[in-house]
Amino acid sequence: MALKASSYPGRAVYIVDGSRTPFLKAQGKPGAFTASSLAVAAGSSLLARQPFEPNDLDEVILGCVMSGPEEVNIARVVALRLQCGHHVPAWTVQRNCASGMQALDSAALNIATGRSDLVLAGGVEAMSYAPVMLNNSMVAWLGDWSRARTFSAKLKMLAMLRPAHLVPVIGILKGLTDHVVGLSMGQTAEILAERFNIDREAMDAYAMRSHQRLAAAQDAGDMQEIETIYDTKGHYYNEDDGLRRDSSMERLAKLKPVFDRKFGMVTAGNSAQVTDGAALLVLASEEAIEKYQLPVLGRIVECQWSGLDPAQMGLGPTYAMAKILKNHRFTPEKIDYWEINEAFAAQVIACIKAWQDPVFCRESLGRRSVVGEIDEMRLNVDGGGISLGHPVGASGARIVLHLLHVLKRNQAKRGIASLCIGGGQGGAMLLERV
Repeated sequence: MALKASSYPGRAVYIVDGSRTPFLKAQGKPGAFTASSLAVAAGSSLLARQPFEPNDLDEVILGCVMSGPEEVNIARVVALRLQCGHHVPAWTVQRNCASGMQALDSAALNIATGRSDLVLAGGVEAMSYAPVMLNNSMVAWLGDWSRARTFSAKLKMLAMLRPAHLVPVIGILKGLTDHVVGLSMGQTAEILAERFNIDREAMDAYAMRSHQRLAAAQDAGDMQEIETIYDTKGHYYNEDDGLRRDSSMERLAKLKPVFDRKFGMVTAGNSAQVTDGAALLVLASEEAIEKYQLPVLGRIVECQWSGLDPAQMGLGPTYAMAKILKNHRFTPEKIDYWEINEAFAAQVIACIKAWQDPVFCRESLGRRSVVGEIDEMRLNVDGGGISLGHPVGASGARIVLHLLHVLKRNQAKRGIASLCIGGGQGGAMLLERV
């Protein structure tokens, strides 16, 4: 079969194995783990069970949106802490919510073109460590203070200090806002809810189902990719802690809108949780698999990226996934399982509705007919960002890893993992179980 122009050129790319940490909900203060510590925790267990040594890797690629000041080029920090050795290069990528998927795509392309054979790739984010910064007036004041040489000059500067100088800038709120269009990510979800007539009840019902599915998966032992991690105080963490088993329509209905307090419907309950976590995968060429006798979870067939109006960013998956279906002449029925990252309930529901909307499919996707229906029984079958969290740098890697486990568990062949991306983009990856 001839290789499609849209697929990776050259060699096939396989995913050998993967691990992730539990996703830990931010509690209003820095969490128990920094971003690099989370990535090391996921990677150490993963590499320890491989037949190759960490220094046999050709490179390490990690997605991360806001690594700390002590984690500049966090991929290199993690690679060195994982004992990959000085000679293994490492680099960090950033594509907002899809940074983890971008790391996998970059690794896959290097393997396909022959640059690498064995790569550790994935994503990490410690959102609880998002910076609280000084505002510009305070920064300017500090600059003037540093230039004040005499006692009287410093007294004069102190007299100029005002309470407004001490108002902090909350980094995570800045990061979750698209400053080009002046909208927060939650406000873009409100726009989609209005466009596709999604009401509050539908959003809350979707959110409740996400929690119910995660609870069922935990009870059945279906989150096998999670590694138990330990903090410096001897506490252990072995499952995603954002799960609300008591979630109900009545409880969700009591929550007030966050992004449009007067008329909105998007609440903390039907949105993804602010979370810390990491997910890492080992990607390999066929040559590396034969050399080290590696098992195979699946194959990355294709990855696609799309751009769209930032004010409608939640529809990103519909654009990227449609490209994949078109390139392979698939209908939605040809996909066994789907993972669409749950940034907001409204956003996922909007993606489902958009593919069944003739006007959207014609005007936005350039199709003569609708794409078709996604079977919701095969979508996010073990919950998603609403119930287990969305550490932005890690989610793209997590959904790929979990989708492979879902395919294996159900003896299925094919799946698509996809995310919307702040700034108006979408990413999607087609996977096949080998």
